[in-house]
Amino acid sequence: MTIVSKIDHAVLLPTQTDKDLRTACRMCLEIQVASVCVKPSMVTLVSELLAGSNVLPSTVIGFPHGGTTTATKVYETQLACQQGAREVDMVVNLGRVLAADWQYVGEEICQVVAAAKSLGAITKVIFETGLLPDDSLKIRLCELSEAAGAAFVKTSTGFGYLKSHDGSLRATGATEHDIRLMCEHTSDRVQVKASGGIRTFADAERFAAIGATRLGTSGTLVIAEGEKGHSIDSKEAY
Repeated sequence: MTIVSKIDHAVLLPTQTDKDLRTACRMCLEIQVASVCVKPSMVTLVSELLAGSNVLPSTVIGFPHGGTTTATKVYETQLACQQGAREVDMVVNLGRVLAADWQYVGEEICQVVAAAKSLGAITKVIFETGLLPDDSLKIRLCELSEAAGAAFVKTSTGFGYLKSHDGSLRATGATEHDIRLMCEHTSDRVQVKASGGIRTFADAERFAAIGATRLGTSGTLVIAEGEKGHSIDSKEAY
């Protein structure tokens, strides 16, 4: 299995347009990624562009902060799946996680998973690991996600930031530690997706080697060229 075939190509920037999505889908169909992950408003179009191919349409739920209500996440899931999404990446409610309100968190994951499953889709649960201060929270999220029937646990949105002492923002993302931890605390029924900060073939290869079976990135073209033994300036990539 190639590294490229594990990629969920992200088209999630607020400024990306339908034209950008069409360009991305042409590239993703040519190199055969796993899915194209888009903003909810783009689900109908991405489903049309990928129809009849092996590349799946996917989208995000409660993105990027996870703070919408459970009812909103469930409705967003139902609508996205009705419009063609075959995979949904749901952000947990981080405030509830940090408060250790596990009944709320677990029930919300269950409801989103059930909504997706009823319409033939799978769920990936995004922890936003870089904003969680200790491993016990990540471990509990692994347990709740598996109990709910989620197909994947996922590190990050790619939009999680920590404020430095000088006020500047530092992006967070996948780490080797977190991938190993998530693999350790899930069974074979749950796969692990690394996402956030994966920009090169070396990054992608490293995460795959330690257990990630999906990779969320917008650096797909650079990674694809790297897998073929070529190099490309990231500024030239889509």
